[in-house]
Amino acid sequence: MVTSVLPTAIKPRSPKGGFANEPFTDFKNPDNARRMQAALNLVAAELGREYDLIIGGHRLRTEGKIRSLNPARPAQIVGIHQKAGAEHAGQAMQAALEAFESWSRTSVETRVSLLLNVGEILRQRKFEFCAWLTYEVGKNWAEADADVAETIDFCEFYAREALRLAQSQTPIQLPGERNELLYIPLGVGAVIPPWNFPLAIMAGMTLASIVTGNTVILKPSSDSPTIAAKFVEVLEEAGMPGGVVNFCPGSGATFGNAIVEHPKTRFVAFTGSKAVGLEIHERAAKTQPGQIWIKRTVLEMGGKDSILVCADADLDAAVEGVVAAAFGFNGQKCSACSRAIIEAPIYDVFVERLRERVAKLAVGDPAENKNMGPVINKAAMDSILGYIETGKKEGRLIAGGHAIENANGGYLIEPTVIADIAPNAVIAQEEIFGPVLAVIKVADFDEGMQVANNTEYGLTGAIYTADRERLNHARREFHVGNLYLNRKCTGAMVGAHPFGGFNMSGTDSKGGGPDYLLLFTQAKSVAEKL
Repeated sequence: MVTSVLPTAIKPRSPKGGFANEPFTDFKNPDNARRMQAALNLVAAELGREYDLIIGGHRLRTEGKIRSLNPARPAQIVGIHQKAGAEHAGQAMQAALEAFESWSRTSVETRVSLLLNVGEILRQRKFEFCAWLTYEVGKNWAEADADVAETIDFCEFYAREALRLAQSQTPIQLPGERNELLYIPLGVGAVIPPWNFPLAIMAGMTLASIVTGNTVILKPSSDSPTIAAKFVEVLEEAGMPGGVVNFCPGSGATFGNAIVEHPKTRFVAFTGSKAVGLEIHERAAKTQPGQIWIKRTVLEMGGKDSILVCADADLDAAVEGVVAAAFGFNGQKCSACSRAIIEAPIYDVFVERLRERVAKLAVGDPAENKNMGPVINKAAMDSILGYIETGKKEGRLIAGGHAIENANGGYLIEPTVIADIAPNAVIAQEEIFGPVLAVIKVADFDEGMQVANNTEYGLTGAIYTADRERLNHARREFHVGNLYLNRKCTGAMVGAHPFGGFNMSGTDSKGGGPDYLLLFTQAKSVAEKL
């Protein structure tokens, strides 16, 4: 099954200098705008191509197909993919197990070289990957660029972290002994990424798995399999041996469940909804016949994130931060601001300024680089519109509130703001995952903090205030995994903002941080008597 497990194709590379985040592209620069348009034209010529399953380095086709559509133009097929079923789970597992025997024993330097090669290829093809993100999930140019840049960051950061982990030492060396602490790979993992960051999150979980010596069965979202397929092509170009990453789009209810439940699966890395994450956690917790370990789950499941604006805040900065966090990528981020909590003395003026700012947002085809594009599919649009109708009954509609009819049939929704929402209202508690912002009035800072902490989630949050004591109080009491002071609650940067949340937001996995690779390893203590 496995074509090659020897990493002879990997060109040795080592990190140069310390880690630095990949710069964002300035699309106001005419040359960059031209390059992006050229990439859109290039990728447009590839739309509708068919992609194979890749198991053990072999290409396979199935009767069932997954058709990925452009959400801005649903009649346009982005990619046609094979649909892995439960019958393919055993094949993929066997290929991954065979590859693990060799890949787990390759040097960390070899695995690091693979990541660095991948990062360099992505850097050279950044505009092309931006274009794929625009077509397949509806990201505008800046959102797509940030997704690609984060992926490059993961390549560079996890490469350096793998080298650091390989050099770990025990805190104490006992006299007369040589003491070692080795971080060894777990085995075969299932990587199940979301559609909203279909390159960065998919790649981040995959790269962390393989740089630590594991092998992977990758089941991308059915809304974004083409981007994952293009990434696997880059892995192969960079020198990845067959079987290290097995590309298997498929149904979560069939192939996904079969992989999660397989007795040889050692870990599951998942990002997505709370409901699916909890189901995966439950399925993984059940010991299967022949299973000899406790499966590890690395889960990031969403949020209901708040920005608290105090009466002494810089109102202009707060309005900009709330709008950017609420409506960036149409609110389709687990870190998005879906609740603006405003102190009473500034409530009315804040709501009015918010209405004025939202009115300036342009919604349309992201290929034309509008502020906002489509939501991911019709089911999402219907769900979001249902929440908007609920919100209209729970509060006062300030902006938006409707779908936008368009000639292309794109899933466009107006940026929607609903004020006078009670802290326990439906749209103040349930994750909507769309361009809908609930505005909540509170009497003072203490009430604001109580409301900020009143959901079952705990992913991101922010506070705008000039009061140092309040900032320090928020540091202690605002119960989220990623807290931002006097800035928006989205836009976590690799290295600077390790990302992951509390409570029903997941296992606080802290992607892009110094602890993340530990989740894909197990520590082995070795003591030798001298």
